[in-house]
Amino acid sequence: MAIEIKAPSLPESVPDGTIATWYKQEGDAVTRDELLVDIETDKVLLEVVAPDNGVLKSINKAEGDTIVSNELLAIFEVGAATANTEKEAAPAKVEAQVLEDNSGVEVLMSPAAKKLIEENSLSPNSIKSTGKDGRITKEDVLKHLETAAAEGAKAAEGNEAPTPASNAESSIANSAAYTGARAEERIPMTRLRAKVAERLLKATTTTAMLTTFNEVNMQPVMDIRNRYKDLFEKKHDGTRLGFMSFFVRASIEALKHYPAVNASIDGSEIIYHGYQDIGVAVSSPRGLVVPVLRDADAMSLAAIEKKY
Repeated sequence: MAIEIKAPSLPESVPDGTIATWYKQEGDAVTRDELLVDIETDKVLLEVVAPDNGVLKSINKAEGDTIVSNELLAIFEVGAATANTEKEAAPAKVEAQVLEDNSGVEVLMSPAAKKLIEENSLSPNSIKSTGKDGRITKEDVLKHLETAAAEGAKAAEGNEAPTPASNAESSIANSAAYTGARAEERIPMTRLRAKVAERLLKATTTTAMLTTFNEVNMQPVMDIRNRYKDLFEKKHDGTRLGFMSFFVRASIEALKHYPAVNASIDGSEIIYHGYQDIGVAVSSPRGLVVPVLRDADAMSLAAIEKKY
């Protein structure tokens, strides 16, 4: 029985997404709940899994394609693999056997990661995997290359020759350290990083940028936090009392005291806002994001801590 694999319903504020990585190819046999494809949006990474045991019959959207909610991604055939599928899968089986002979163990990896590993003559077992079920992702390979390049450059500065493993595993390090070449690698930005870059650029062109440094005695705040943190956590179902809520509340009071700071320009008019929306930059593994607390002036310390 054929089943249509469709994109999940995207959040209301997300118009579309991009096919990031297919973990299975046409004709591959998969098991129930096995990861098929990653869909990347401006805000989150969505995973689509197999609905049942069967075979991925056809792929309708390739990596890099833009999709919308409930758009057809692939056709899935429930049940055992057909004879044709088994014949088509035979070369892949041989390739997996070769990897096993070289490394001693079978290593799972995404197609993009496999391509990078082959292009750079890397050993899969030397790469730290962060993907589901120990799968090596494209990001894992890129991080491995960056680390190897940094170690090679450090060894060159100390007049130490890199180990044979470094020579075999990092063409980037070799070209940069020994041939004097200015090695470069171009990697397309993810949708999240592209959106962050767009928003930051817009902020620099539409706002008056100001950086100020002031020393503040935090001892009273630290005393309050130490005195009430256990009671606070117990009362608010495990929410811990940190410093962020104090910083946000202090910013809100400052905006109330100086309303001109909480204003924007629209054409020839100045708009003074009677509300306080606070954004705090947060570093995440996928890039810098700035979540915004709407109407933060009406939020308690517990509500602020839960949001962050």
